[in-house]
Amino acid sequence: MAVTWKKLRNELNISAEDEEVIRLEKELIRTMVKAREEKGLTQAQLAEMCGVKQPMIARMESSAHSPQVDSLLKVLIPLGYTLAVVPMVR
Repeated sequence: MAVTWKKLRNELNISAEDEEVIRLEKELIRTMVKAREEKGLTQAQLAEMCGVKQPMIARMESSAHSPQVDSLLKVLIPLGYTLAVVPMVR
């Protein structure tokens, strides 16, 4: 029998808060990738602008790990973005 994401998620016992964190991270990464692509930049070009190595950009974009705030800001600022803390709409 095939394991579905819904069944696996239930078995992992992910809280609603954790699911929201995952959703927000995915949205942030999608925005970052879209901004890079709209500027016509490769990962290597963006990395050079940010003073980081290209594999760090690749790891961020693939969601291989949760990036630290300072790393996010290094990447977002050259793209013309920043982070903001705003109330969540529920």
